[in-house]
Amino acid sequence: MCLLLETIKIEAGIPCNISFHNLRLNNSRKELFGCRDFIKLENIIKIPLDMKSGLYKCRLIYSDTIKKLEFLPYHKRKIKCLKVVVCNGIEYNYKYENRECLNELLELKQNCDDILLVKNKKITDTSFSNVVFFDGKKWITPSTPLLKGTKREKLLSEKKIVQDEIKTSDLKYFQKAALINSMLDLTDNIIKIENNALVKSFKNVTMGEREISY
Repeated sequence: MCLLLETIKIEAGIPCNISFHNLRLNNSRKELFGCRDFIKLENIIKIPLDMKSGLYKCRLIYSDTIKKLEFLPYHKRKIKCLKVVVCNGIEYNYKYENRECLNELLELKQNCDDILLVKNKKITDTSFSNVVFFDGKKWITPSTPLLKGTKREKLLSEKKIVQDEIKTSDLKYFQKAALINSMLDLTDNIIKIENNALVKSFKNVTMGEREISY
């Protein structure tokens, strides 16, 4: 049975963005396992007394039921450069605990900090986050993400970002990019594109059954 993952930001003892985590978790349970009950994570997550201040991440493993719950300190890493990696065969519609496909692609980052994945000429995500681009007026996130992250859904609902199709050929029109996930807000990791932060080269390789260009 496949296992899925939710990573929830715990700030000052409070689980953040919990309604969007509830929605994704229960939608995944319904679609993959046929579950019809609705789990409310706020009734399950009990913050340890020594984690009532500061920043932590709650790592929740589940399938049809909750399998494991743990709390870990959070250390933000700064991403300054992304390697553009093309993989037309990748699928990651659900937030699986098993990230083997993404970890294999991450090995292609060379001297960059992370990868920017492209599928069928369209920008998707990095290996660990959704991405949002700034064109000088508004923040735009790709309409073709591998995974619809909870922070992405929250920012869209608040109209702080919009979504649109973004191709690799469109990257030259943007000034900067932001990485967002459950732990990263819109302003937490900004990459200036004009400083050659996005590096692109092409070489065909085969990994398993996937044809990848990078």
